[in-house]
Formats: sequence, structure tokens, C-alpha cells
Amino acid sequence: MEYVKLGRTGLDVSRICLGCMSYGDASRGGHPWALAEDEARPFFEKALEIGINFFDTANVYSAGSSEEFLGRALTKLAERDEVVIATKVFGPMHEGQNASGLSRKTILTEVDHSLRRLGTDYIDLYQIHRLDHRTPVEETLEALNDVVRSGKVRYIGASSMRAWQFAKALFTADAHGWARFVSMQNHYNLLNREEEREMLALCADQGVGVIPWSPLARGRLTRDWDEKTTRSENDRFGDRLYDSESSDRTVAERVAEVASKRGVARAQVALAWLLSKPVVTAPIIGATKLHHLDDAAAAVELELTAEEIARLEEPYVTHPVAAFI
Repeated sequence: MEYVKLGRTGLDVSRICLGCMSYGDASRGGHPWALAEDEARPFFEKALEIGINFFDTANVYSAGSSEEFLGRALTKLAERDEVVIATKVFGPMHEGQNASGLSRKTILTEVDHSLRRLGTDYIDLYQIHRLDHRTPVEETLEALNDVVRSGKVRYIGASSMRAWQFAKALFTADAHGWARFVSMQNHYNLLNREEEREMLALCADQGVGVIPWSPLARGRLTRDWDEKTTRSENDRFGDRLYDSESSDRTVAERVAEVASKRGVARAQVALAWLLSKPVVTAPIIGATKLHHLDDAAAAVELELTAEEIARLEEPYVTHPVAAFI
């Protein structure tokens, strides 16, 4: 495993981040494909074994049980100072008013709940899961600055939004001397490269680390296009992100072609493509089979040629924004 700094911070993170949305209690609103705690434990063990020190979850994943699973596993398996725990705030956590969003009330409440569920006294990277259009950005940023100054959070990050909105947030934080976002968790993979238009250039200019979600396009880059899985048959959000248009299918076929010629798994090629981009810090991979982690680790060592990269990128066509509208 290789390690890099997260953006311009001094924080060392593995080139692969393990996403934890696939681990949670289905009885508490978890996804049908989510693994129960005893099923999830081997994935945390394997991740640590291959050198992954970076783990990403969110308060809304399986109504908080993903955070609980992660916290209990890392407490038993690792030294707290040796791992980087990232979680997120924004989505609804209960019925009624002030259940979601990025108001001062919600942030200060939810950070404490996340700390309790994770079983830790600090969060390494606290991210806004989406932008809250109903709350002034100044209120959100000041509250995030306060949780950093309190010691409950080490760094703050953001997730999918438009580049101008992210630029405004960075400018506002700088103008007030508040903690600024050090990372952008955005939707970026071979099937959707719209972030290349503005967001990635902004992140490179501002020294912001990029940690893409859905780097394997919900698994569509790892299997034959018409092959179904439990997740693909139950993932309505994924249906909004990708479709069966010819360009998507062709890109997936190119991944299979390069993988076959290299004698490696398709996931390794798709991840190696992302890792070849200088602005990308660590793709966030989901794993429900242990070999998914082996493929992710192998991707760090796989260097694609310029010709292979061009072959993978050539069929791409413009896609509508779907991740945060």
C-alpha cells in the first residue's frame, strides 16, 4: 500500500479508502445488500492487513449502525492514532424538524452522536454529505470551524456540489479565518467524468484532496454490462447515475478489454485509471467480497500506459449532472 498527504494537510492516508455504506443493520433501514456486523468484521481486518488506514462512513448509513460497526471494529483491531476515520453529516436522522441539513443546531448535535456511535473522542475528517441550500453557508462554516477548534474534529471536507459553490465556501472560510475544506468527495469514474470540467481543476489549484465515491460505478465497471447483482436490482439511486446508453456500455467493454490483455481484474483497471490522475488522493471503494480489497490494493501497483488510458477515455460523451441535483 502507498500513502499520500490528504491535499495540503500533513495527514497521511492510504491510496485506497474503504467505504462503509455496505456495512449496517438492515433492520434499521440499511440497504438490502448491507452486511451484518459479524459479516463486516473480516473486511475491516483485511483492510488493515493490506495497509488501508482510511475509512469513510456517514451518520445516515443504516441509521447510524455503519458508524457503530466501524467504531467497534477499529477499537478492537487498531490503534486509534494509526487510522483515519471519516464520516458525514447532512441527511435525516430522525422524524420532525431539524432532523437534517447543515444548521448550527444540526451540526453540533450530530457530531456528538457520531462520536458516540464511533466510540471515539475525535473524528479525523468530518464532511458535509451534500450542500444545504436552506442554511447560509456562513452558518455552516462557522459551526464546522467550532467543532474543529473544540478538538472534536481534526479536518473538514465536502462532498458533491457545483464548483462555484465549493469555491464560494473556500473563499468564505478564508475571509473569516475559519477552518477550510481540505477534501472533496465527489462522483468521479470512467462512466461519469463531468468533474473534469471545473471541480478537479479547482481542487488542484486550492490544494484540496479528491476522494471519489462510486469509483467503480456501482460495480458496472467490474462485470458484464447486463449482469445483475442484488445491489443493482435494489439501487434506485444508482439507476439515476448510470444507464444503458451505448457510450457507457462501450466504456465498460474497454475496461474489460484492457483487463483481459493485462490479465488482471476489471476493478484493478478502473481504479488504476483513477489513481493515474494526479489530483486524486484515494478512491473510496465498497467491498462485499474479500477479493474486492485484494483488487483495490493491486490497483495501486498497476500503471496503465498512455495508450491504455486513451483507449479507456475515448468513448466518453457528456453526461447530465445527477449526483447532487
